[in-house]
Amino acid sequence: MSGRTAPVPAPAGPHPFRQFIVKVHGRCNLACRYCYLYEGPDHTWRSRPAAAPPGVLGHTAARIAEHARAHGLTTVSLVLHGGEPLLAGADTLARFTDDVRARLLTDCTLQATVQTNATLLTEKRLAVLARHGIRIGISLDGGLPAHNARRVDHAGRPSWPAAARGARLVAERFPQSYAGILTVVDPTLDPVETYESLLRLRPPVLDLLLPHGNWSAPPPHWEGVRHGAWLCAVFDRWWTAGHRETRVRLFEECLALLLGLPAATESLGLAPFDALVVETDGTIEQVDSLKSAYEGASRTGLDVFRHSFDEALRHPAVAARQSGVASLAEECRACPLVKVCGGGHYAHRYRAGHGFRNPSVYCADLQLFIRHVAERLAGDTRPTGPVPVALEGGTP
Repeated sequence: MSGRTAPVPAPAGPHPFRQFIVKVHGRCNLACRYCYLYEGPDHTWRSRPAAAPPGVLGHTAARIAEHARAHGLTTVSLVLHGGEPLLAGADTLARFTDDVRARLLTDCTLQATVQTNATLLTEKRLAVLARHGIRIGISLDGGLPAHNARRVDHAGRPSWPAAARGARLVAERFPQSYAGILTVVDPTLDPVETYESLLRLRPPVLDLLLPHGNWSAPPPHWEGVRHGAWLCAVFDRWWTAGHRETRVRLFEECLALLLGLPAATESLGLAPFDALVVETDGTIEQVDSLKSAYEGASRTGLDVFRHSFDEALRHPAVAARQSGVASLAEECRACPLVKVCGGGHYAHRYRAGHGFRNPSVYCADLQLFIRHVAERLAGDTRPTGPVPVALEGGTP
């Protein structure tokens, strides 16, 4: 990237955590062949309990409420995560969510979501989750069996039949609890076919994520901006449809940032990092994506028994991620796209021996995608159909 842009001021001070990702279960019933968590360089999960004990969950609930009170938060996001969180049981998820909600002040709203591979979803479990205000986010590689061929169980059997049943059950019987689908971009798959297959599962929101990789361990099929071209093809399909089909968070956030509006995402923009993870043993960590870089990259040395979340805010690695443009590589700070790109996902900047102060390994892909979206926006500033929520100033 080249050219100069006006300096972007760094945040004035620590930005409170607003998203709490709690590992209620640290194992998974699937053995996806590409999983960065269980097949990647970090193996700390092996030494932790499979399920979070009641004491860990109780202390975590107290710490969340403590942090929300200290910072006057009016909304808190709770993400029930794993592994596969439903291995802990729907009743456990419900009790923990109720405990967090009960500890918050009455003017603080809890937004609870479980992120699942959908294979364990049943009508009974969904009813429990819905009754306790827990929305369901689903992780899939696409909406066809061939797209999910690498998502197998520990015996090598395909997960798609069970996952498809679960996803359709949410869409048909519990649409009010449907949070959407998360899909990792695979440039070997046809982009439009993948997008349209996911539409058939009727997600209210679609999250498209770039696969985790870095300069020392590049993602597969990385050469030739194939990931950026894939995103451009899906964007054109979505844009042409006038956004009637579903929201695509990455697209909405890119459009919002191009228009100078705020957008909250790890993948784009300069918004302060505001998420943390609590592992099954109660340790406080940064987000799991850092584990794709090296063993212990997400470690803070803190835990919910002895430390507040404000202490995690003061951790040097967290402070670095909240310093905005000041934490970026020199070439990123000089780039005219910096306010939109934000340097890309933090984990994708890593290079062994040089840390994270580098451009994203997807720098060329992001340039291609952002410029493509900007060109479409300049040529059609008011597409047909409803304007995405992010463009109206709402929270994506």
